[in-house]
Amino acid sequence: MTKIKKRFVAGAKCPKCGAQDSILLFKENNIETVECTDCDYREQQTDIAVPKKVTGNMIGVFKPE
Repeated sequence: MTKIKKRFVAGAKCPKCGAQDSILLFKENNIETVECTDCDYREQQTDIAVPKKVTGNMIGVFKPE
């Protein structure tokens, strides 16, 4: 069993409950996932969907190991 590395996103606010510093970022089955530790908010997106959502000048896409 492989342990999933979960990282807090400093300064991020949960879009559902508004709690600051409660967002975790991790990859699960090659799907980038964010979830809130204070409520049941959870969002997922594949690497393919990332460039399509970005508007304006993109410097790069963050890919945690």
